[in-house]
Amino acid sequence: MIERLLRFLPVKLRRNLEQRRGLTNILNNITWLFFDKFIRLGVGLLVGVWVARYLGPEQFGLMSYALAFVALFTAVANLGLNGIVVRDLVQDPTNADTTMGTSFVLSVLGGFSAFCLSLLAISYARPDDELAKFIVVLLSLLMVFKATDVVRYWFESQVQSKYVVWMENGIFLVFAAIKIVLIVAESPLLAFIWALFAEGLLVATGLMIVYALQGGEIRAWRARISRAKNLIKDSWPLILSGLAIMIYMRIDQIMLGQMLGDESVGIYSAAVKISEVWYFIPMTIVASVFPSIIEAKKQNETLYYDRLQKLYDIMVLVALVLAILITFLSDWVVTLLFGKAYLEAGTVLSIHIWAGIFVFLGVASEKWFLIEGLQRFTFYRTLFGSVVNVGLNMLMIPKSGVTGAAYATVISYAIAAMFSDLLQKETRPMFRMKLRAFNILRILIAMRR
Repeated sequence: MIERLLRFLPVKLRRNLEQRRGLTNILNNITWLFFDKFIRLGVGLLVGVWVARYLGPEQFGLMSYALAFVALFTAVANLGLNGIVVRDLVQDPTNADTTMGTSFVLSVLGGFSAFCLSLLAISYARPDDELAKFIVVLLSLLMVFKATDVVRYWFESQVQSKYVVWMENGIFLVFAAIKIVLIVAESPLLAFIWALFAEGLLVATGLMIVYALQGGEIRAWRARISRAKNLIKDSWPLILSGLAIMIYMRIDQIMLGQMLGDESVGIYSAAVKISEVWYFIPMTIVASVFPSIIEAKKQNETLYYDRLQKLYDIMVLVALVLAILITFLSDWVVTLLFGKAYLEAGTVLSIHIWAGIFVFLGVASEKWFLIEGLQRFTFYRTLFGSVVNVGLNMLMIPKSGVTGAAYATVISYAIAAMFSDLLQKETRPMFRMKLRAFNILRILIAMRR
């Protein structure tokens, strides 16, 4: 009905109304995604801290080590399809069933491959640690079920994330309560691992149910070899870059576990848990504005780059405010949340939080690479950053322990997300835009206008 009424309005007025309605959809989507993350931020952090206090640095460290180990292979599981699928669903909605069906099959194959790789890797890394091997095998099995994330991509392309939010938060809250019961019952570490597995399995099932309830027809999905070739052609640089990202985001915890033991991983992970909890902010904003940036690209380059610059400005401003606040409050925050057993994590947090500035910028600029078809450069910069991270960790962990790992993370994130843009002429404009975003005075003046 609304669409029919719009046809009778003058063209200019109709376009203004459509633009406003598009902006309203974006803001609504951001609101739902923020609502989702705020619940996880509040309840998740509370329960996660309680679990860490209960398990202690050593057992919490083992669980964190296993989670980091599995995370290394998630890029193989999702095949870098996230942004690719969202882009194609927005640009070519008529072939949505083929895109989703093909992506689902590819993700199942990728998840199984990731499961096999993680099994082989943990057998090599900790051949005599049966508990660590069992935990890694169980959690890595979830990567096969992550194929249902194709439904999440569809809701993102439709700017309708609220349905996924309802489902995921319902399951999340149930399992938060289960973890509290496990703590009160003084359950062993494996009980918490099984809870993580069950939660992941139910979320995967829930995505399919929500899709069906919203009118989606899973039976209409079609997998095509030709479509698979096109998807892989676009996504293979993102697979490699995703693997590099996981290396430079998680290799510090794995190397700490191998070099210093699980207790050091527990201390470091406590700091990282607080530092990385804010990473939902750029992912939420970018997931919602990505379709509008694609549309701006279709209209004209000036509007397109203006929106990108504003996105970078917001990323730096928010991340900088968070970094300053957490730096001054780090010891107090860690002691309040985790207790005196984790006191050393305060120093780690005051260092690690500064990596967030470059994470925020990296999440935002990743979409530019995708839109411009420059995914190979995403791989180059993340590979460079991961190599730097591994090298710095090898040098700094033996000398400085957990704080050395934190410094290595900040430096490698800065190189991967920003300074590596200087290496290719195609990406140097992005470096200038990111550098411009650090001019806080310019941003504040622009906000007042």
